[in-house]
Amino acid sequence: MAEIGRRLVHASGTLAPLIYLIGVLTWEQLGWLLVLGVGIAMALEFVRLRVGLDWWVYEELTREYEQEKVAGYALYMVGMAAVALAVPPEIALPAMFMLAIGDPVGGYLGGGAEKKSPLALGAVFVVCLLFALPFLPVVAAVLGALAATAADGYLVSVRGYVVDDNLTIPLSAALAMWVGVVVV
Repeated sequence: MAEIGRRLVHASGTLAPLIYLIGVLTWEQLGWLLVLGVGIAMALEFVRLRVGLDWWVYEELTREYEQEKVAGYALYMVGMAAVALAVPPEIALPAMFMLAIGDPVGGYLGGGAEKKSPLALGAVFVVCLLFALPFLPVVAAVLGALAATAADGYLVSVRGYVVDDNLTIPLSAALAMWVGVVVV
């Protein structure tokens, strides 16, 4: 049940780009809303990790390796806010969708395994590509989908600390799409 809850929380992140796309918020307002979300998430994480607040939601929706480290939802907020602030909407929006939809698709098809199957990675690539194509030229969309797929499929470790893909997916996808637009 916890896996389904995590996937639903992930998918709820589609609300951020959608509220911009349907005109509820301007791009600048969305950026500020995401920054506020980062502030709230970091405050909650501080209380959870330093004070010991242990709400049932943390028990249900965080993974075991997140018990002593910043949880994935906080890094999710950081990744979303970072791309919203760093790149234009046509790059940030697909990066957000790649995180919100591509990552849970890969997680579901990968069965929670540390190394994902070619089928799971192929599905992540297709989903990410489909979200990028309406916004970008084909080359940039393909580069973004490849970067998101790589970030979803392969763990990045810095000084022994595994960097959660909730951070690496939107950042790497946005960077790859930016290169595809600006350089290619």
